[in-house]
Amino acid sequence: MDSLSPHRHLSLSHLLLFLLLLASSNLLTFFLFSSHSTSCPSSLQTPSISLSSSPPPNPSLPSEFLAFTSPQPLPFGHNHNFDSATLHPPVGLPCPLFPSDLAAFLSYPVNGSCPDDELLAQKLLLRGCEPLPRRRCRPAAPPHPSPPLPFPLSLWSLPPDNSVHWSAYSCKSFACLVARKHSKSFDDCKDCFDLDGREKHRWVTPSSNPLDFTIDQVLADASPPGSIRIGLDIGGGAGSFAVRMKERNVTIVTTSMNLNGPFNSFVAARGVVPLYISISQRLPFFDNTLDIVHSMHVLSNWIPTTLLHFILFDVYRVLRPGGLFWLDHFFFVEDQMEEYVPVIESVGFRKVRWEVGRKLDRGPELGEMYISALLEKPLNNSW
Repeated sequence: MDSLSPHRHLSLSHLLLFLLLLASSNLLTFFLFSSHSTSCPSSLQTPSISLSSSPPPNPSLPSEFLAFTSPQPLPFGHNHNFDSATLHPPVGLPCPLFPSDLAAFLSYPVNGSCPDDELLAQKLLLRGCEPLPRRRCRPAAPPHPSPPLPFPLSLWSLPPDNSVHWSAYSCKSFACLVARKHSKSFDDCKDCFDLDGREKHRWVTPSSNPLDFTIDQVLADASPPGSIRIGLDIGGGAGSFAVRMKERNVTIVTTSMNLNGPFNSFVAARGVVPLYISISQRLPFFDNTLDIVHSMHVLSNWIPTTLLHFILFDVYRVLRPGGLFWLDHFFFVEDQMEEYVPVIESVGFRKVRWEVGRKLDRGPELGEMYISALLEKPLNNSW
């Protein structure tokens, strides 16, 4: 027993040394944590984030831009529908990329008259500043406008010249707009204002060209018959498609820009509804609501393919199950066939009609092509 005594003393001394080191280590840890706790929060803590927080305003932006886009507290506090106590008025993300144009657009006396700046506003919109910021001023308007023509006379009559504010356009009358169909210079939809010309026969006169569907053929393809009641025409020019559908008790909203012509004013003067949005804008309709979407010429190979893919899915989104998408004369060149057909087919439509043909008016050597298609969103399992 006595021979074990030195080992017992050695073990005891080791234990005391270990306890001393452990206590010193804990004291040092406590000191270091206490001295840094005010500047370095623990990794276990979750920083609080305010959902209504926003970056500080950029003082270089116009004051009216900041006044409109700054977060607006709701008068009655938190709203459970918004799940927020703050409104954030929307504008197009690229708006600040064009500071001089944005400043000019928002330079006006509050409660006064807006600048006469339709061309500037449209340029901003087409470059992605969409939606444009709202303004607190009154827009330019014709000084002595005539009342609209009565229905149904308005559908196929030129409105009075003094119903339009003409400053943004090279033509200053509807007679000038009709006459430019003879001009060799390019203007968007340059014969659209001639209501006694091609517009009068489009979509209603049967054609030997299989690319040219008629409205009556398309309505007959709807299932069940009579189920087409409301819809949209993308890039509808002067509104003739909407007018023809109105004659068949179908309500169509027409999107159009004012590319060197008062297209939106003209559409409204005819008694149908214009919608001033670009091709890049998300369609302002709820999911699964429209019976038909039509687009002629506008959806074509000038649109970047990825954007076109998004647009086609947006069309699919707003159509109800069983709704129809009339893709009317989609333009491309022959070498692009393998690019565009898979994009169209990937969306999930069922082909009701599908015609591919050559565009020969400028010569076959250019290899220009059209697709005309009537596509149905599946009635069942469209999701």
